[in-house]
Amino acid sequence: MKRVVMIALLALSIAGAVAAGEQPAAGPYVPGFGEFMSATQVRHAKLWFAGEAENWDLAAYEVDEIREGLDDAAKFHPVHKNVPVAEMIKSNLDAPLREVEAAIKAKDKSDFARAFDGLTTACNACHAGASYGFIKVQRPTVPPVSNQVFAPSGK
Repeated sequence: MKRVVMIALLALSIAGAVAAGEQPAAGPYVPGFGEFMSATQVRHAKLWFAGEAENWDLAAYEVDEIREGLDDAAKFHPVHKNVPVAEMIKSNLDAPLREVEAAIKAKDKSDFARAFDGLTTACNACHAGASYGFIKVQRPTVPPVSNQVFAPSGK
């Protein structure tokens, strides 16, 4: 009988340890800074192809997603590796993003290309200012995903 009780206690202890190990971590998941930047890079490329195709609704969506992602990066990682991320995003990217948004609103392809290039330059300046000058973005040459149509509906 004593042996059965010991086995039962051992089983309960193991079950308790397993159950405790399956508990979710405290607090919600926060993506790392690199995940925010990778998502921004994909959005940057999608923004280019939307603008090139004159799909202004998609371009507006992508620039809004870029803003949202950068806001989240600044919120969750205001300083990353001693770099004042939140401050740099605001000072380097707010004006170029507004220019892209204005070109999209005007549905002006040449202004869009100019503004996009300005945004790209600002991104690279931010990288350089953070001592990550080896990370350079440019106008993409191929779409980042092959399963998305960039042309506006009806074309």
